Amino acid sequence: MFRLKKLGMGNNASQLEKELGAEPISANERYYGLVNFGNTCYCNSVLQALYFCRPFRERVLQYRVENKRAKENLLSCLSDLFFNIVSQKKKLGTIAPKKFIARLRKENEAFDNFMQQDAHEFLNYLLNYIGDTLQAEKAGLNSPNGTSAPSKPLPAVEFRNGGLNSNGEKVDLTWIHEIFQGTLTNETKCLNCETVSSKDEDFLDLSVDIDQHTSLSACLRGFSSTETLSSEQKYFCETCCAKQEATKCMRLKKLPKILAIHLKRFKYVDQLSRYTKLSYRVVFPLELRLFNTSNDCLNPEKLYDLVAVVVHCGSGPNRGHYISIVKTSNNVWLLFDDDVVERIEPSAVEDFYGLTSDLQKNSETGYILFYQTRE
Repeated sequence: MFRLKKLGMGNNASQLEKELGAEPISANERYYGLVNFGNTCYCNSVLQALYFCRPFRERVLQYRVENKRAKENLLSCLSDLFFNIVSQKKKLGTIAPKKFIARLRKENEAFDNFMQQDAHEFLNYLLNYIGDTLQAEKAGLNSPNGTSAPSKPLPAVEFRNGGLNSNGEKVDLTWIHEIFQGTLTNETKCLNCETVSSKDEDFLDLSVDIDQHTSLSACLRGFSSTETLSSEQKYFCETCCAKQEATKCMRLKKLPKILAIHLKRFKYVDQLSRYTKLSYRVVFPLELRLFNTSNDCLNPEKLYDLVAVVVHCGSGPNRGHYISIVKTSNNVWLLFDDDVVERIEPSAVEDFYGLTSDLQKNSETGYILFYQTRE
């Protein structure tokens, strides 16, 4: 595991603490690096990003208060870790998330090794695990060992329907869904009778394709671009009772409180028989307004602020390192590289857009973006 270069101001701990001390700071705001247990940068980077998503942090800490007697599970270990951070007397330091990592490896054998792991797959697994755990606890269901049954990790392109169980029955939504879940509507228009049909899909994060020299807004427009269904892919129109040419597009119908966007930087190349990294330059703004919304979208003018970025450093999915950059409650940007904490200028966020040339192999690029609704 490695960092390609050191960014930021290079402050030592005392200097950084002095600078942060001069800023207005809430009583429970702490900045703690996390120890790397060999290959756990993928986990550390995601946990730091989630910790600075305040609605998520507050609910995780609340879970600890409300479930003190509950048997250990991954969520209880996460709540203990967050409580350990907020209860520290010093503002700056290092904590070893040993209990959380041990529980993660016990819950899911995919993470029980020292191989390079994918940060997005971990995020996907963690959010779904928490959602499943909360739903199981609401229903009073537990696995034989006394812990809530964990969910299996979902493919990056699959959307999780938080409102239905595997039998298609309605279930109570949890605070994970209240924070992260949005809804996509898949609109199909028959070009013969012009009847429009729609199908909704819930998601906890969006995975979008990327191109060279582009922007996040352009990627989202591409995500919602109109596709024509013709020839062998004609659409069966129930109004016409026949296969017809049609147009199809995906739009956002419900916007989440926290929008997690996964930039698909790893692409499988048939000639090489392996995944390669796309270090394309993708500009992502500090403020985001979504325009690929449906006509019946609630509050389509919602404005988002960038609060955290998980960054992949390296040349490919099986080699490299993960770090995270976050915006604190007092609008200071920090870089977390496992147990190292550095302050960076807001302009340094641009260093993680990507490369303008495809010749350079190593890169530090934004991989998962966390946008929070402005109140």
